[in-house]
Amino acid sequence: MATFLRPLSYRYQWFYDGISAIAALAVGGESRFRQLALQGITIAPETSVLDLCCGAGPVTTYLVKQSQHVTGLDASPNAIARAQANVPQAQYVEAFAEKMPFESGQFAVVHTSAALHEMQPAQLEQILSEVYRVLKPGGVFTLVDFHSPTNPAFWPGLATFLWLFETETAWQLLQTNLSDRLRTVGFKTIEQRLYAGGSLQVIQARKG
Repeated sequence: MATFLRPLSYRYQWFYDGISAIAALAVGGESRFRQLALQGITIAPETSVLDLCCGAGPVTTYLVKQSQHVTGLDASPNAIARAQANVPQAQYVEAFAEKMPFESGQFAVVHTSAALHEMQPAQLEQILSEVYRVLKPGGVFTLVDFHSPTNPAFWPGLATFLWLFETETAWQLLQTNLSDRLRTVGFKTIEQRLYAGGSLQVIQARKG
């Protein structure tokens, strides 16, 4: 379902960055978008943080300013190479999010930004289970991703973006209640905030 624009956005970093900057205008700019999911979370220098599906490190950049123990994980070797060049203060692991090579209870915070909409339903379930596993008791999983707009005025913009750059999995996420999925996995305290007319959601879920 994806158009030729999708592979271009992955192949050329400048193209991807431009798309991201334009899309982020709806929430006040790229810097604010990259830190939306981190609002309200206490991250100290000793906090162990996993930036899941870190890409080229756009959020890792902010995480390493708060913690000295940041790990970025991505399945793409190109993304890992870019992240290492962009944010050398973090450690990086090339692996799939649905089968993370980490010990159980290793991280106090797991973050992911605009990545879950890339996953097939079965993958999504595995990833949420893995996140729960690698979190410490009381740890927080924080994410930002697409959401079905609550304001009809935001539907045209979101639909155009999805048609141009995404696949059917992004549309499937719009019909998925992530809070319910997280409860099924075992998360107890779940908070959801909506932005950009409801077209973006931030969820922070705590492991009991």
